[in-house]
Amino acid sequence: MDKTVPDVAAAVAEIGDGMSVMVGGFGGSGAPIELIHALIDRFRATGSPGGLTLVNNNAGNGRIGLAAMIDAGMVAKMICSFPRSSDPRAFTQKYLAGEIALEIVPQGTLAERIRAGGAGIPAFYTPAGYGTDVGKGKPVAEFDGRMYLQERWLKADATLIKAETADRLGNLTYRKAARNFSPLMAAAARLTIVQATRIVELGGIDPEHVVTPGIFVDRVVQVAAPQQEEALIRQGAVYA
Repeated sequence: MDKTVPDVAAAVAEIGDGMSVMVGGFGGSGAPIELIHALIDRFRATGSPGGLTLVNNNAGNGRIGLAAMIDAGMVAKMICSFPRSSDPRAFTQKYLAGEIALEIVPQGTLAERIRAGGAGIPAFYTPAGYGTDVGKGKPVAEFDGRMYLQERWLKADATLIKAETADRLGNLTYRKAARNFSPLMAAAARLTIVQATRIVELGGIDPEHVVTPGIFVDRVVQVAAPQQEEALIRQGAVYA
């Protein structure tokens, strides 16, 4: 089945109010800026989607991308490892005003919770966070003389990711570190939406090079010259 769509607006059209949305990226590396901005455009035009729960390694930077979503008032809750950044004011202002909730998850635990969601594993144990605020109220168990914290899987209604190359069936490759959380998120979401720098015909990707199989992908849109978060921040860009 051909999973390509004509533009970023069509790609994100099924994301609605109150959904949980995973967003690939490690800081700016692999951040799907164009898909994020397409969601912001729709929110400004229609007031939807709002009340979102976002899952990302960070909580946005500057005034573009995730930070612009938070600025716009689209996000009700952030699940992340690092809510701070070089310019965290968008999240910080909303959080201090009580307008956004925060769930901090250790980075390795975040990745494993997402992987578990995609693999159908409802819970696992980790030593990370035991005896800290992260572990309050969570079940614990002892294994081989060491205490471990139970963590639950993490799944989402949708995920937005950035790939380097896609074919029309949704098979994906990534550019170096831009791979980060994206393959895990693609498997853990009900609806996986991808922006790809290149879309090739079937057979255009060596099967041995496929990182995310197309079975995990629902929508693919070509963004031939994707923007880079760090470059936009250096320019002082504001998505308004």
